[in-house]
Amino acid sequence: MQSLTRIGNRNRHLLFAGLTLITVAAAGYKIARRDPAPTLVPPAIKALLSHGHQASAGQPLRLEPQFVSSQPGQAVHAPSVVELKDGSLRAVWFSGSREGAGDVSVQTAVMNAATGQWGGESTLFDRQQLQRGLLRYVKKIGNPVIARVPDGSLHLWIVNVSLGGWAGSSISWARSLDDGTTWTAPRRLVTSPFLNISTLVKGAPLAMADGSVGLPVYHEFITKFAEVLHISAQGQVIDKTRIPGSHSSLQPVVLVASPVKADVYMRASQGGRVVMSATNDAGQTWAPARSVNLPNPDSAMAGLVASSGDKWLALNPTAAGRQSLALLKATSFGSFDTAKTLFVEGSAAASQAGNGLTIADHSALLGRELKAQGASDADIQAYIGSAARQLCGSSTCAKEFSYPFLLQTRDGGIHLVYTWHRSRIKHVRIDHAALD
Repeated sequence: MQSLTRIGNRNRHLLFAGLTLITVAAAGYKIARRDPAPTLVPPAIKALLSHGHQASAGQPLRLEPQFVSSQPGQAVHAPSVVELKDGSLRAVWFSGSREGAGDVSVQTAVMNAATGQWGGESTLFDRQQLQRGLLRYVKKIGNPVIARVPDGSLHLWIVNVSLGGWAGSSISWARSLDDGTTWTAPRRLVTSPFLNISTLVKGAPLAMADGSVGLPVYHEFITKFAEVLHISAQGQVIDKTRIPGSHSSLQPVVLVASPVKADVYMRASQGGRVVMSATNDAGQTWAPARSVNLPNPDSAMAGLVASSGDKWLALNPTAAGRQSLALLKATSFGSFDTAKTLFVEGSAAASQAGNGLTIADHSALLGRELKAQGASDADIQAYIGSAARQLCGSSTCAKEFSYPFLLQTRDGGIHLVYTWHRSRIKHVRIDHAALD
C-alpha cells in the first residue's frame, strides 16, 4: 500500500512538473512571437491633441493650496487626479477609519473650473459595490488611480484584497463615458495566470500611439519588483514587461521622452535611494534598475513630463521620514541628481531636524492651517484626531506629507495632490509651468 502511495505521489509530481514545463514553454513561445510594441505618446504631442497651451514665460510662480477632502475624522491616503472636459478637476483617494479597514471606500471630489473651488466629496466605490461587480469577496480597498485614456473615456484602477495582506492584492477597474458621473460595474484585471494576485498600482498610465495604455504596477508577494502592463483600449491585459533588477523596488513612475524612450523611477525599500531604469524601444525591454543620487525614505513618488519637455518629480527628499515634500525639475531630460529641491511642505532645515513633535505642538501645527482654510472648531478637532490615531505615539507625533500625484492641465498649469498628515487630501496648483 505504501508503495502504491509513493507511486501515486511520484506521478502527481511528474504531472505537476510537466504542466509547469508546458506553461513555461508556452510563455517563452508567446514572448518570442510577441508583436512589435506600439510607440509611446510624448507629452508635447498629447498637448497638441488636446489643444492645450502653456503658461506665458516670465509669470511669477504661485502656489495655491486647498484641501480636497471634506469629511472630518477619516484616515485618507493615495490621491490621484484627472482633468475633465470642461477644465474642472476630479480627484479620487481612499478613505476610512484606518488604512486596510473594512469601511474604506474610494472617494471623489470635483474642483469647479469657473470658481477654482473644490466641492464636497462623495463615494465612488465601496467594498459592497466591488463585491457585486466582481462576484467575489473583497476584504479591503487600496490605492485608486484615475486617468483619461486615448479614446477619451476615464478609467479607474483600484487595488483590492480578497485574502491576506497587500501582497495578495489584485487590481479592479471601471470605465466612465461621462467624466466620472457614472461608471461601469468594476471588473478584475487579469495580470497573472497563477492565482492573479500580488499586483498593485500607484502611478499614472502612459498613452500608446495605437490607443492602448501602459500601466506601471508592482508586486509584493515573496519578492518585490516593478512591471509595466500593456492594456488594450477595451481594458484587457495584452502583455507585460518586468523591469530587471527592480527587486525591492515599488510603485514605478514612468516619464516619456520620445516615441521610443522613457525613464522609470521607483520607490526603494532598501538603501534609501531612488531606483531607476530606462527603455529605448517603447517599453519592450528595460535596462537593469540602478540606484541614483536621490534620497528616498521608502515612500511613493510622482512624475510628470510637461508639454515643454521639462521633467518633474515630487517626492519626500530625505532618506528617512515623510516630514517634507518637494518638487525637482530637470530640463531637456537631464539628470535629477543636481536638480534644485523646491519645498512644497517643510524645508531643508525641518528635514534635517527630524520628524518628531510633541502632541501639543502637532495639534497646534495642524490646527493653524486648518483654521486658515476655514475649518470649524469641531471639524479641526476631528481632523487632528484622525491624524493623531495614525501618526502619534505616547508622547510625540510625526508629520507626514506623502503619496504625491502630478498632473498638467491644458492651460499649462501643474497640479499636485498628496496626503496631508493622513487626515486630508491637499491640492496645490503651480501657475507657472517652468521654474527657474
